[in-house]
Amino acid sequence: MAKDLVKTLADLKEQEVMEIVKSRLSAGDDPLKILEDARKGMEIVGKRFASSEYFIPDLVYSGEILRAVTELVKPKLSKTTESKKLGKVVFGTVAGDIHDIGKDIVVFMLDVNGFEVYDLGVDVPVQKFVEKIKETGAPIVGLSGFLTLAFDSMKQTIEAMKAAGVRDKVKVMIGGGQISEEVRKYTGADAYGKDAMAGVALAKQWAGVK
Repeated sequence: MAKDLVKTLADLKEQEVMEIVKSRLSAGDDPLKILEDARKGMEIVGKRFASSEYFIPDLVYSGEILRAVTELVKPKLSKTTESKKLGKVVFGTVAGDIHDIGKDIVVFMLDVNGFEVYDLGVDVPVQKFVEKIKETGAPIVGLSGFLTLAFDSMKQTIEAMKAAGVRDKVKVMIGGGQISEEVRKYTGADAYGKDAMAGVALAKQWAGVK
């Protein structure tokens, strides 16, 4: 069943994906497992996009399928997660980049793991991050970017935090298709997450959650 969901989502078969998710939920399957399989399917979509097998419309469509899956799964999750929030996170895709699929998965996983997430959307101006950090007092910031041009935007965003005097009050994680340790050093971020679960693990570590 798990393999079915991964493959079906990767092949962009929306109707079949929804049927698999519904039958797994009614069979009492763990909602987090379903989401993990959906994430694996999205990873394959990302690879197919990188190798020019898929194009922007396919990416957008896969994001819509993922949203539909999360809508189905979310009600089952809220019952199992504690209502007490672990901490606040400001999150967004940096200026110049409009990819939201990776961001949406991380935001969703942080949400279901008990974080209060302020999702600023895509192509977020530097100043908007700074304002939101000041407004919410969030100690964790996530910068997402799929394109290589996002690296400079991430660097500029972190430099703007320094200029505004909030950089030493927050921990910054970055993530996206091309992110590596070299990119982390270049941008000045505290850490990078290779996938959504790594992002959640970082947030929990920084929030002092065992």
